[in-house]
Amino acid sequence: MSTWFKKSFFVLISILTFGLVSPSQAFLNEEGHALAKTSGKPSSVESSEEEVHQEETVLTREDFMDQIMEKAEENSYLKFGAKIKPSIEDEFKSVILPKMERAIEQTASQYEEDLSFLVISEVPHYAKTEKIFHIYDNRSGEDVIRFHVRKDHPPKDGYYFNFHYHTVHDDFQTHHDLGSIYWDKNTPPQWMSVS
Repeated sequence: MSTWFKKSFFVLISILTFGLVSPSQAFLNEEGHALAKTSGKPSSVESSEEEVHQEETVLTREDFMDQIMEKAEENSYLKFGAKIKPSIEDEFKSVILPKMERAIEQTASQYEEDLSFLVISEVPHYAKTEKIFHIYDNRSGEDVIRFHVRKDHPPKDGYYFNFHYHTVHDDFQTHHDLGSIYWDKNTPPQWMSVS
């Protein structure tokens, strides 16, 4: 449809309805783009689209690591619950968390593009599984790396929390050890216990 015909149609509708019906947003957008083409200047619609694209910056590796590690620590403490967290928090933060960070950095280094598609899963609401969190590709829904904690009880010894991870590179078969934290001789509470 030519521009003069659209303008004429708009004027005719305006006269017939005496301003009771406003033109559609699509018409106004097309009009803005047409004016921009003829004048060589971006329309207000194009300007706002450019501003949105500028705000959608690519997630840097540093930003990705900051965000993912903050969420990893938060999810871990949520998994431990109020009964376990106070007893193991310091050792977890000083020994296990830095190893988690290195594992995530190694995994992230294998992706050359923007890392914003890698997201961290929520902590499962059921308490008996080993899962702390997984990092997955939100485009495909496929896991990339899985972080787990298991309660170990070696014979004639107390209880330990064994932290480990699995990666997509070996189809999650290899058990990559992050370390163990001693609990006590008594059975630890369920994950996510509050009292």
